[in-house]
Amino acid sequence: MATKKSGGIKIPGVSFSWKRALGITQAKQKFARKTGIPTTKSGLERKVGRAVLDMLDPASSSSKSKKSTKK
Repeated sequence: MATKKSGGIKIPGVSFSWKRALGITQAKQKFARKTGIPTTKSGLERKVGRAVLDMLDPASSSSKSKKSTKK
């Protein structure tokens, strides 16, 4: 069972994020889009995991990434 956080009155549907208010979220999104480096833990793990698998077996990954296009 989930535990409730103590303190404050919770209003359903209303939340506040200090990171969004300061613009941190938007800055991280812009950085990730420009560099191609994910800023989330799960995104970084996916990217590193794929790179490791590509190094171990590059033949299988190249066939998966190339999609056949039919016109």
